[in-house]
Amino acid sequence: MQSIWTKTCEIEKRDAIHKDMKCNTAVIGAGLAGILTGYRLKEKGIDAVILEASNIAGGQTKNTTAKITSQHGSIYSRLLKQFGSEKAKQYANANQEAVKAYESLVVSLNIDCDFEYADAYIYSLSDEKMLVEEQKTAKLLGLPAEFVSSVKLPLRIKGAVKFTNQAQFNPLKFIKRISSELQIYENTPVKAIEENTLTTATGNKIQAENIVFATHFPFINSPGCYFARMHQERSYVVCFENGAGIDGMYIDFEAGGLSFRNYNQYLLIGGENHRTGENTDGGRYNYIINNANQLFPGIKEVTRWSAQDCITTDGVPYIGKYSTKTPDRYVATGFMKWGMTSSMVSAEIISDMITGRKNKNAEVFSPQRYSVNDVKQTCVDEVKSIKCLIKEPLAPAPVTLSDLSPGHGKIVSDKDGKRGVYKDFDGTVYVVDIKCPHLGCQLEWNPDEKSWDCPCHGSRFDYRGKLIDNPAQKDLKGRTK
Repeated sequence: MQSIWTKTCEIEKRDAIHKDMKCNTAVIGAGLAGILTGYRLKEKGIDAVILEASNIAGGQTKNTTAKITSQHGSIYSRLLKQFGSEKAKQYANANQEAVKAYESLVVSLNIDCDFEYADAYIYSLSDEKMLVEEQKTAKLLGLPAEFVSSVKLPLRIKGAVKFTNQAQFNPLKFIKRISSELQIYENTPVKAIEENTLTTATGNKIQAENIVFATHFPFINSPGCYFARMHQERSYVVCFENGAGIDGMYIDFEAGGLSFRNYNQYLLIGGENHRTGENTDGGRYNYIINNANQLFPGIKEVTRWSAQDCITTDGVPYIGKYSTKTPDRYVATGFMKWGMTSSMVSAEIISDMITGRKNKNAEVFSPQRYSVNDVKQTCVDEVKSIKCLIKEPLAPAPVTLSDLSPGHGKIVSDKDGKRGVYKDFDGTVYVVDIKCPHLGCQLEWNPDEKSWDCPCHGSRFDYRGKLIDNPAQKDLKGRTK
């Protein structure tokens, strides 16, 4: 599975690090958040080194739908009630300014990345009242929001909230240009951090006055305890040709609805969100394709892919100081499916902090914030984790190896206990340890992507046991037979 972005753009490879070095700031992660942070620091005269475990934009950035918008679903009514008007306005301002910041970079650097303005809509098939409330709140906070009764989609809607002058682009083409002058090392995973020294997998050491975690999900468990303050969710996208021009970017107000946008001659349709590790039945792509064929007869699939997003307990990203105990460490995580503007917001806030400048929008994103909702959601997430840590491993595995059909994976019992097993179409059997190496949760099979996924904290592994997504830092133990 390959996104339309990776099919249409290739970024030049960089060497791995092969020496010790010193720098002002080490940025861990060369996705959009890490690249933008490095770029902003360079603009402000800061020597930054970016360390990437795999390849530039090789993680979640390549799997985005690439909508640059301050329209983040039905968030603003909730933010106003939860945080008050001042902090809700900080969130709104930061993301609306991010839209303008992308435009400024594209124009000033003459970046050919298919950047174009497009209106962003949140629509509903059943609830007009909540949309009206969301529009009024967004407008009150200074956002370009208006209520409309129809959209250019083959759907019977009750209404939609329209944010004017938002944008969309090809994120890899954008990153290819802004990363060209940055000091980036690929295939350089950071395996340990002690005070201000980072040690790579090859044993090289980087001494940095500041450390930025732009790794999607922070891999240092304590301090910070981000594993207890977030969970991860997956969503799916199918790209079609022969799809209609829909004149905008759209998401459904209701959970489980579909999103739409055009990219050049293509139509991108996404949806089918679920908590990572909770897709044992599969069928996510089929659901999107079946709906797409009904809505847009004659379309043809070009490619498909999926994304993973960190979900915070209160619905706002964690951007700023990693913890009160580590004043020289920073974090950008919990982007809530809005990685484009959140990446730019992270770059602005963290680069300001490192250079000693006050950022007027930083407070609402502070990782040190806590609320009643944090406690409630953390309890929900921890109950799920306890189930996977205790109940699930003790439950018997009803499937045996002989029950397994080619092309399928299951948890089975063998002489060594419960194992994750996948049988290839040629009859090869791949056996892996079913415990996640992060904190020991039992993994679950994802039939849509042929992967082993952790329902506790979202780590993912392919059927051979190779690590796909963090916070885990190593592969599963595995064998073939």
